[in-house]
Amino acid sequence: MSSLRALTLFFLAAFAAAAVLAGYLTYAASRAAVVSAVDRRIGEVGDAMLSAVAPGDSRAILRRVDAFSRRRDTGDIGFELEDSRGRRIGGNVVLERAVPLGFTTLKRRDGIVGLSAGRAQARDAGGGLRLITIAETEPIDGYGATRVRLYLIGFGTLLTVVLTGTASFGWIVRRRIGEVRATAAAIIDGDLSRRVPVPPRGGAFADQAEAFNRALDRIAALVEQLRGVSNDVAHDLRTPLARLRARLAQLAERPSVSGEELEAVLAACDDLLALFAAILRIAEVTAGERRAGFRPVDVAALAEQACETLVEIAAERGRRLSGGPFAPLTVRGDPQLLSQAMLNLIENALHHTPAGTSVTVTLAREGDAATLRVRDDGPGIPPAARALALRRFGRLEASRHRPGHGLGLPLVDAVARLHGGTLTLADAAPGLEAVMTLRVEAT
Repeated sequence: MSSLRALTLFFLAAFAAAAVLAGYLTYAASRAAVVSAVDRRIGEVGDAMLSAVAPGDSRAILRRVDAFSRRRDTGDIGFELEDSRGRRIGGNVVLERAVPLGFTTLKRRDGIVGLSAGRAQARDAGGGLRLITIAETEPIDGYGATRVRLYLIGFGTLLTVVLTGTASFGWIVRRRIGEVRATAAAIIDGDLSRRVPVPPRGGAFADQAEAFNRALDRIAALVEQLRGVSNDVAHDLRTPLARLRARLAQLAERPSVSGEELEAVLAACDDLLALFAAILRIAEVTAGERRAGFRPVDVAALAEQACETLVEIAAERGRRLSGGPFAPLTVRGDPQLLSQAMLNLIENALHHTPAGTSVTVTLAREGDAATLRVRDDGPGIPPAARALALRRFGRLEASRHRPGHGLGLPLVDAVARLHGGTLTLADAAPGLEAVMTLRVEAT
C-alpha cells in the first residue's frame, strides 16, 4: 500500500510540475507574440518616416515626425532624432539614456514622460543621424495580471480536477486491493468459500474480480477433489493391499508355492502398479506438461482405430460396437493421449453396460470443436451421480467389489481439458452419452 501511495504522489507531483511548466510556457509564448507584434509595428512606422527622405536631412525627418504626431491614431508612438554623438535634435519624446541600434525594451526607470513600458528601435537615418522609434506596451502589459489570472484559473482548475480524479482513483484501487487482500487472508485461514466482491456496474475491476473468483472456484474444486482423492486412494489401496498381505502370509506358511499362486500375487502387484501409473498419468496431463509436443492430429483416424481395436472385444463380451468411417478432422494435440482417451471412453461403455447393449461412436465438427460421442442403450447414470463418475476414484459402486479404480473418465476429462475441450455425460434415453469436445486447429 505504501508503494501505491508513493506512486500516486509521484504522479501528482509530475503532473503538477508539467501543468506549471505548461502555464509558464503559454504565458511566455503569448508575451513573445505581443512583443513581436509591437516590434513589427515599430519597424513599419520607422520605414514610413524615412521613406522619400534624403539621408541626413534632419529637417525633413522632423517635419514628418511632427505631421505624424498630429494624427489621432498614433498616440502610442514616439520619436527622437539624435546626432552622431547621441545628442537630441528633436522629436516628441525625450530619452534619458542612450539606446543601441536595434530593438530595446524600455521601462519606467528610463524616465520617458507618459511611458511606463515600451519597445524602441534605433536605426541609421543617414549623415550620422539616428532615428529612435518608440511604442508603448502599457495597454498590453496592463492585461498581464489578467492573463496570469486566467492561466491560474484554467490550469488550476485542470490541476484540481486531475488531483481529485487521481485521489479518487487511488482510493478505489486501495479499496479493491484491500478486498483482494482480505479475501486472500480469509482463504489462507481456511475459508475457501470467500470471494472478492464484484462491482454491480461492471467495468475493469468487475472483470478482474470475476476472473479472480473463477480462479478461486477452480482452486476450491481442486482442493475438494484432492480431499476426495485422498480418501478414495485410501479405500482403493487398503483392500488390495490387505488381500496381498493375506496371500503373502499364507504363502510364507507353506513349504512350497505353486506357480498359480505366485501369478496371482504378481497380478495383485501389477494391479497396484497400474493404479499408481494411472494416478501419475492424470497428474502429468493435468499439469499441462504434454503441450510442448502438440502437433496436428487427425482425430477421425484415431477414432476409427479405437473402434477397430475394441470391436472384437465388444463382441466377446456380448456387446455391439459400431462407429466410422469418419470424415477427416484435424486438431492440435498429443496423438497418444487422444487415442488413450477415446479407448477409455469406449471401454467405459463396454465395461459398465450389460450384455446385449449397443454402443455407437460418432465424430463430427460442431462449430469450432470436434465432438466425439460415445452412446449406449444401457442403464445409464443418474444425473446426480454423473459428477461423481468424473471425479478421480469416483465409483458408483460404494462397495468397490467390481474391478477398476474409477480413473478412466477422469483421465479422459483431463485430456479434454488439456486440448481446450470438455467431457460431459448426458442422458441418451435410454443409456448414457459421453461427449468429448476438442478445439479444432485454426485453418
